[in-house]
Amino acid sequence: MSGDEEVAPVVNKNKRHRKEKPWDTDDIDQWKVEPFTNTDNKGGPLSEESSFATLFPKYREKYLKEVWGAVTRALEPHAIACTLDLIHGSMSVRTTRKTFDPYIILKARDMIKLLARGVAIGQAVKILDDAVACDIIKIGTLVRNKERFVKRRQRIIGPDGSTLKAIELLTGCYVLVQGNTVSAMGPYKSLKEVRRIVLDCMRNIHPIYRIKELMIRRELAKDPKLATESWDRFLPKFRKRHLTSAEKSAKKREAESSKAQARQEAAPSEEADDSEPPKKKKKVYTPFPPPQLPRKVDLQLESGEYFLKSTEKEAREAARKKKHQEEVSAQRKAERAEAFVAPVEDKAPTVEEKRRKRKRGE
Repeated sequence: MSGDEEVAPVVNKNKRHRKEKPWDTDDIDQWKVEPFTNTDNKGGPLSEESSFATLFPKYREKYLKEVWGAVTRALEPHAIACTLDLIHGSMSVRTTRKTFDPYIILKARDMIKLLARGVAIGQAVKILDDAVACDIIKIGTLVRNKERFVKRRQRIIGPDGSTLKAIELLTGCYVLVQGNTVSAMGPYKSLKEVRRIVLDCMRNIHPIYRIKELMIRRELAKDPKLATESWDRFLPKFRKRHLTSAEKSAKKREAESSKAQARQEAAPSEEADDSEPPKKKKKVYTPFPPPQLPRKVDLQLESGEYFLKSTEKEAREAARKKKHQEEVSAQRKAERAEAFVAPVEDKAPTVEEKRRKRKRGE
């Protein structure tokens, strides 16, 4: 083999059939979603009619009657027909023979769902855009206690809506808390963040922790040097402070054992034996079970309360409550009166005592 001959470059066998694409340049955005037009539908009109319907609450009826004309005008360019049924309290959308976009019916379905959940028409119309998606998060069944549920739902909104505004600014989504659901509109990636914040809040993790994490991620994204690195060292690690009863008891036992071990090491062996707690005496085994406790009915029969009329029982219960209230009020009155009791003052020294003190001083 002579030196003048050129050596052919080694080509990976997985790439040997690939050809150059001069039309594919770096300035082309491969992820850009082009709008779907009438010319893109090569198959012609849809062969079957698709329809969706949703119910709306009674308090939304007046608002929907006022804005239904705007809903019809918004769906008209996409050739989607809509119906408002006030008798059954439902909204429905369906495709027509002129509908060219097969996916627009799903967008129209999301639009009437958002209108039923309390979203204004000006905001709900934006769902028809391809870049905007929606997510209706159901939170009604996540917390059993009603009072606790209301408190945690209020945390999403925050004082004067500040927490909700922070979530909207950081995620770029529109968020509406209404009843047992949270409606969100925005990009797909941001909707995942909103869902995570809402579900964590209902699991007793305050939204401020997730908001802080999002703010740090937003600042880190501006630095191109950190684009290929892991951000775990910058993100805060929040530990759960609430322990279960089993964890609390295990922690208590561990602390007690460590204290006992430290005492044994510090004190001599004899003192350690003396400091041991006395052993409990064994209970005497008896084959007989303990006596059965009387039932509530037995106690009522014994006291004669069982044979009283309902009015007499109510009068007796009212008298008992009144007596208890009087005792509590008298106790609280005495506690309040203690603040006004004058302190015991020392008696003024007599003339003789003053003379004695002068003499001692001389």
